[in-house]
Amino acid sequence: MTSTTRCAACKYLRRRCSSDCIFSPYFPSHNPQRFASVHSIYGASNIGKMLQQLPANLRAEAADSLYYEAQCRIQDPVYGCVGMISILQQQVNHVQNELAKAQAEILVLNANTTAQGQPHSDEYHQLAHEDDATPIVDTFYSNRGFLT
Repeated sequence: MTSTTRCAACKYLRRRCSSDCIFSPYFPSHNPQRFASVHSIYGASNIGKMLQQLPANLRAEAADSLYYEAQCRIQDPVYGCVGMISILQQQVNHVQNELAKAQAEILVLNANTTAQGQPHSDEYHQLAHEDDATPIVDTFYSNRGFLT
């Protein structure tokens, strides 16, 4: 990069941006807050070391991850992204419990329906072809305990 188009990191650090700057591909000049967030948590030297230790094809993902983790740490200084993971895990557990309850209710309803003598398909068709529709409905639902 030339000195007129410094990356966000070099602008923040007030230094000249070289053509082989480790920060320039991941912290572009149009998004200075991205580097400022990461720098406030990890420091420029540590960010540079981490990026240099990684293969070039993984650096973009690492920079995205560092940014996300820094944002989480700024929002929640105690837990950071672990706090968000914990909240999401609690939500998953809650939904799994709700699903288990719903499945148990379905099993109970199916067992009650079977125990009360559900009409077989030919019995249901025989009831459906009678002249008066009201006894069909009454018979069908009274067998299941819906009508008292």
